[in-house]
Amino acid sequence: MSAQLSWPAGYSGRPAGPDDVPAIHRLVAAAEIDRYGRVETDPDAIAADLRRPGLDPTVDTLLCFDAAAELAGWAWANRRSEVDVHPAHRGRGLGAALLDWTVWRARASGTARLVQIVPDGDAAATALVRSRGFEPKATQWLLGIDLTAEPELPEPPAGIAVRPFRAGDERAVHRLVEDAFDEWQQRRRSYEEWALLTVQRDAFAPRLSPLAFHGDELVGAVLSLDDPALGEGYVERVAVRRDHRNLGIARLLLRHAFAAFHRRGQRSCALWTHSETGALSLYERVGMSVRRSSTIYQKHLAAGR
Repeated sequence: MSAQLSWPAGYSGRPAGPDDVPAIHRLVAAAEIDRYGRVETDPDAIAADLRRPGLDPTVDTLLCFDAAAELAGWAWANRRSEVDVHPAHRGRGLGAALLDWTVWRARASGTARLVQIVPDGDAAATALVRSRGFEPKATQWLLGIDLTAEPELPEPPAGIAVRPFRAGDERAVHRLVEDAFDEWQQRRRSYEEWALLTVQRDAFAPRLSPLAFHGDELVGAVLSLDDPALGEGYVERVAVRRDHRNLGIARLLLRHAFAAFHRRGQRSCALWTHSETGALSLYERVGMSVRRSSTIYQKHLAAGR
């Protein structure tokens, strides 16, 4: 690894391990406060990334330390990549070194395409990924809604019943979600990978995750995360079976989730959506608005590129 990476003077690196999650979270939190004025990532999300199926932390992660052994930056690469640099260490070449490492690591592992998400408000990061041959692929939007009052629940479509997620629903929800997203996602995730990043997370909130049924058949789901430290609710996934779309099921489930968050004491809720899903107008119709956007960049890793 060291032969593939040239650190700026005074910095060194090593792979990440489970014990590094608190330090990584402090780094990511500092970067988010600097960019957005608030912390948006919880330690649970970082721990889940380190446990991604197919990701081997000993070779697919990299921590960067300064001369005082303080964490200054980190990165991981596993089809997607992520790079974060502490605000106090920006402008010294760490972001470039870590991004170059993700490209090298992805190519070394046989990955054909690497994805990196960059906030549209970060001109320096945008210029950096473009300089390394990454090209725009899609747009992501972070949306939010104020929950100053408990939302009213619309009448369900005929034959549709709603209840919270409960133990035993996991595999049916996995099938529903992966079927719904087959239209645009690059690959279908196994149950093990999907569960690790959703229902097995500590922040997963079954009682805040409404499901829609037509008779005994699951036809819609909203999966929610609840971390009081972040100060608002978060919807991780919205999915409706194709033959039950355009009936108002997604709107119904989102209203149920928002009402549940309000009763929980949360006064706002957020979610991310992706331009390839075509769902932005749905969220705007239920009262959400765009807070900011990011661009999904990709780089095809043909030999020598």
